[in-house]
Amino acid sequence: MRDYRWLQAYCLNRFGSEAALQALLPVPRTPEELRSTADDRYLSLLARRVFRAGLRHAMVDARWPAFEKAFFGFDPHKVLLMGDEHIERLMQDATLIRHLGKLRSVPRNARMLLELGVPAGGFGQLLADWPEQDIVSLWQLLARHGDQLGGLSAPGFLRMAGKDTFLPVKDVLAALKGMDVIDGPLTSKRNRQAAQAAFNHWQQQSGRPLCQLSAMLAFTVNQPV
Repeated sequence: MRDYRWLQAYCLNRFGSEAALQALLPVPRTPEELRSTADDRYLSLLARRVFRAGLRHAMVDARWPAFEKAFFGFDPHKVLLMGDEHIERLMQDATLIRHLGKLRSVPRNARMLLELGVPAGGFGQLLADWPEQDIVSLWQLLARHGDQLGGLSAPGFLRMAGKDTFLPVKDVLAALKGMDVIDGPLTSKRNRQAAQAAFNHWQQQSGRPLCQLSAMLAFTVNQPV
């Protein structure tokens, strides 16, 4: 596995300066910002991430005001009460994306958000307190207790919410494979732990958040056109 000095040198050579590189990198939210975000905003992001999967993000985002109205501003206590008949009525609403499985996932994820948030003192508190050094376990927790949050959806939601995480996108996986960190997708516990260990190592060397290291790693594979 290459160390952070190689990764930094590669990115600086590609983009010319630290300032140019920094302008391209994401910035995670602070723990205080995560704690202060209301549950309805997290449920809205969860639902948006689910609907974005396999669809053009711009198209989903353009319709999101209609979703906010249809799901009561994503108040999880109200959404939790939406039964099958209500969801069936939403399937007739042309302002929404009428995907039955994804529509049904919203009340199911409302339940998950509340159930995970209560013992932690709130869902935002859960995110704020979760150690980035074991972020892959948070992916698994969300996928196990939520609905349609497998694959990239759980880490994608965390990135949208501002929780520091690396993203297991194609370029990142290719870079990790090229460094012999992993030998396949992160569906296996062994590969998830190996990827986490590599990112923890680079974070200790650099002091950078995981999201920035993830982007830098992708830059080593995704060459400019």
